[in-house]
Amino acid sequence: MTRTDRQRWLLPSHLVEPGGAGAARPRRTLRDWIVDTTLFLLAAFVGLIAADTSAQYTSKTVTLVDQLAGTAACCALWLRRRWPVGLAVALSLANLVAPVAAGALLASLFSVAVRRPFREITWIGALAVATSVAQVFVRPDPTTHAGLSIALGFVLVLLVTAWGMLVRSRRQLVEALRERARRAEAEAELRAAQAQRLAREAIAREMHDVLAHRLTLLSVHAGALEFRPDAPPEQIARAAGVIRDSAHEALQDLREIIGVLRAPGENGDGDRPQPTLATLDALVDESREAGAEVVLDSAVGDPAAVPAATGRTVYRIAQEALTNARKHAPGTTVTVTVRGRPGEGLVVDIHNPAPAGPVPPVPGSGQGLIGLTERATLAGGRLEHGPTPDGGFALRAWLPWPA
Repeated sequence: MTRTDRQRWLLPSHLVEPGGAGAARPRRTLRDWIVDTTLFLLAAFVGLIAADTSAQYTSKTVTLVDQLAGTAACCALWLRRRWPVGLAVALSLANLVAPVAAGALLASLFSVAVRRPFREITWIGALAVATSVAQVFVRPDPTTHAGLSIALGFVLVLLVTAWGMLVRSRRQLVEALRERARRAEAEAELRAAQAQRLAREAIAREMHDVLAHRLTLLSVHAGALEFRPDAPPEQIARAAGVIRDSAHEALQDLREIIGVLRAPGENGDGDRPQPTLATLDALVDESREAGAEVVLDSAVGDPAAVPAATGRTVYRIAQEALTNARKHAPGTTVTVTVRGRPGEGLVVDIHNPAPAGPVPPVPGSGQGLIGLTERATLAGGRLEHGPTPDGGFALRAWLPWPA
């Protein structure tokens, strides 16, 4: 059974497929068939009791008419979902002369209380009480006192109506809670999408700054060749190599920035320095000066050889992980491990154990981790994070490192 099927089983048909004036008739669910059959059997049982009692003091002709009227009233209950008000009025009038319709009348009153507003419930309930009182005098029962019959009819109408209104209130509450849950889920998805958009914009700004730096470097060396045409061949070859490498790296950065929009109204600062893998040591030292215990294990021999975009991503991942560790696991030792080589990619593992004592709750929505995941994905890699069996937290990322 799928999730939709379970919802159709739990919800009544008028909530699953509502139908108003001019709309298609609601389709009964399995739950509706069970409820309708149960009400039909209960109404038939009450009608049989009333018919048996009436047969003791009425003629055979009247008994036969009562039985036919009771059968028609019970069968009419299958229309209670389509015409609840009209059916309740008709059964109230039938109950005036046919006591065997009492069970069907109670079932129809329950349906009205579940489906109709309070104003309609009030006057239909008053009509049912009035016909029940009048029935005591139109079809008196010699075996029961008139006052007891009136009180019993009033109490039964009141109980059935109250029960139906209670069911209606519960259904409305459940539907309101479902709507609130759907709204909260939509808002969470919107916040996640906004966090991804902000992460893309931040990456685009960084790429813009690095691209501007590379193009400036390329322009400087090209200008030097233009104004020094008589330079030694070694210098010309060196400058040409720098121009070629800068153009290649700028082209790679340009491929990464395509499709990522820059935030409107913000101006980039091309001279702003950008972090790389070589500045990871400075980040760790800064965290240690702030009182954190950090162990850095880097097996990358030449951090400067790592592509700038990949180095920035590693730096941002470590920065966010150290910040989260300071907030959610203060006093623990954070281990930062960096491994990799050209052609195999770069692996970053960051782990912290569970804190020794209770930690005051720190507000946070997890948007930083969403942004890191988006950054790693845009860089062509992947990022995983979550709690560890020892109660700590681990973060692992893999980023491409071309050969």
